[in-house]
Amino acid sequence: MLFDVLLLSIFLPLATIALIAILNALTFPRLSPARTAKNSPLVSVLVPMRNEADGIESAITSLLAQTYPSLEILLLDDQSTDHSAEIAQAAAKDDPRFKLLHGQALPPNWLGKPWACHQLSKNARGDYLLFTDADVHWQPEAISALIHEAERTHADLLTGWASQITKTWAERLIVPMMGFAVQAYLPIQTVHFIPYKAFAAANGQCLLFRREAYRAIGGHAAIQHNVLDDMGFAYAIKQNKLHLRGVEANGLIQTRMYHNWEQVRNGFAKNILAGHGSNFTFLILSTIFHWWLFILPFALTIRHLLAFEIHPAAYFGLLTALGITARALTASVTRQRLTDSLLMPVSVFLMTVIAAQSIYWRATNKSQWKGRTIPQ
Repeated sequence: MLFDVLLLSIFLPLATIALIAILNALTFPRLSPARTAKNSPLVSVLVPMRNEADGIESAITSLLAQTYPSLEILLLDDQSTDHSAEIAQAAAKDDPRFKLLHGQALPPNWLGKPWACHQLSKNARGDYLLFTDADVHWQPEAISALIHEAERTHADLLTGWASQITKTWAERLIVPMMGFAVQAYLPIQTVHFIPYKAFAAANGQCLLFRREAYRAIGGHAAIQHNVLDDMGFAYAIKQNKLHLRGVEANGLIQTRMYHNWEQVRNGFAKNILAGHGSNFTFLILSTIFHWWLFILPFALTIRHLLAFEIHPAAYFGLLTALGITARALTASVTRQRLTDSLLMPVSVFLMTVIAAQSIYWRATNKSQWKGRTIPQ
């Protein structure tokens, strides 16, 4: 009896996750370079930058190579201590569409990125405001495809999930978990058509606002102290009964967020607690839940195999395979390596390490990012 209850307590959540992953694999909108905008309203591409010397040249070059005909590109140097500004200016080659702004000092009660984006918005002239990051690379047709999708869906906020470039093992095991969280837990049609904020999601690497909608929700001033500015906007759009739409970038928008374990760990630790409502209990329960679904079946499979208990090992092996299959489905949609799905239990363990660091940072008020302390 207890054995059956244990199996069901693992199987039912895993089956639900797999079904959502299948549903999203079939219905999640994908950008297509063949779909170009019919109209050409002015788009302001707004890029906050702080110490991005390694990636800013590629970002600016790719933005200036866009086929979309009506662009202005505003880059704000948020008091960088490296040569980011000089590299960006050189990459722009005096292109009249490009303008470099120099950020003002960070005021009290603001986080760095919202403050930088707020300054950018004050200088933007576009009918659409496209907020993106300084490490994002754009294929030439990307912005035209975004505008087509925004106008087709009447989106007030269109968010795009960029294709993540992952090279080191730390990146490969952790970064795709962002895509897994979206693709396996939240049916995209609920994001589009159910008004409650529980069904909200967005990605700060690509936030395309209608100008009127951005103003209506208060802009970045409304989320000035929110670590997850993208989710803050998703909630605000829902609360104001505006249209939130999401799209998988399908390779047209790409980024490599981190380059090693330390960067991956710190980057995710900065956000993971906020992603759980800044609630210690919720984060701990979420961690236990993922151990229950993805580590426990694997561990029990090994235990029963070592004891030559074939039938229990087969049951738990099938549950392990179901979890890996769900992870593989999301990998196929988000353009990640299918073979890395086999290491899903390792990914969950490493996410536990990240969660522990996030809790420690919050308890000791030691959370930092790019040389700035993040107030708790």
